[in-house]
Amino acid sequence: MSKGIGKLFQIGIAKETSRGTPIATASYWPAFTDASPEEKVENAVDSQSYGVIEDSASQTRVKNWMEGSINAPVTDQSFVLLLLSLLGTDTPALHAGETTVYDHVLTVAQNSQHQSLTLFVHDPIASQDYSHTLGVVHKMDIDYALKDFVKYAASIMGQQGSQKSAFSPSQSAENRFVPQYLTFKTATNLAGLAAATPIAIKSLKLTIDDTIESQDVLGSASPADFLNKEFKIEGTLEAIWQNESDFKTNTIANTPQAMRLDLINSAVTLGTSAHPEIKIDLAKVYFTEFSRPIKVKDIVYQTLKFKAAYSISDAQMVKITCTNTVAAY
Repeated sequence: MSKGIGKLFQIGIAKETSRGTPIATASYWPAFTDASPEEKVENAVDSQSYGVIEDSASQTRVKNWMEGSINAPVTDQSFVLLLLSLLGTDTPALHAGETTVYDHVLTVAQNSQHQSLTLFVHDPIASQDYSHTLGVVHKMDIDYALKDFVKYAASIMGQQGSQKSAFSPSQSAENRFVPQYLTFKTATNLAGLAAATPIAIKSLKLTIDDTIESQDVLGSASPADFLNKEFKIEGTLEAIWQNESDFKTNTIANTPQAMRLDLINSAVTLGTSAHPEIKIDLAKVYFTEFSRPIKVKDIVYQTLKFKAAYSISDAQMVKITCTNTVAAY
């Protein structure tokens, strides 16, 4: 019997042209650290009285679907496709001064059907591959931590897997990001972020949540769709304690701030002079919790929780700009 380790598995993704219609081959096979695209089931249990005390006599299948996660380093290409499924809208344009480099501006689509994906699972151990249509990213954690690649954990859902002949995964070289590439800024509004002074932080975790609900319908054991509802963003950060103006003043006063997380891989040049970049702008952020543990033998750090809000004046909550060599997804 064949045996092996998780490194032999590969997970693929492709943008669906028609929602729920499978794509034959994956556009990307992201290099992941761990993944769990698992078949999920629900049964109706026959627990009626049959004159015995045993708890049930049978079970009947009433729902099939796939649910799980993909954990991987943030990259400049495949990661953007997952962001598109999460946010819903991509507006690509040539990067200024370039002919082969593009800026993808990702914004929140104001509907309940954000971009669907076909998800692929290549399993060389069991020699049985699967594809899952109507795949969606319903939640994503982005983790900026010291001494490691910037990583994401994407929670995914999709239809029950369809058995396929063995895929032939081909991984593309992608550019990654490490923590020293991050510039963190806050300002009173979006317009002030460009000129704002960067603030040194120790770590940050951002959570983007699409609040997906499966559309279960009569007449089928498979969901008709996976629909997103409220769109939410929140996070936590840690920074050295050096003054009250960085965070405490605005926390106490409940003063919202615009926030920018700008990752630029300056070690790689795209086209003439561009660099791979993942820039997240939050138009209106409230700091909801502040703590500053004081230990006499340690450096004093501050930890904050924050929550993004929709800015009426800017007509947005979040805008993510991704720079790479992909013309369109």
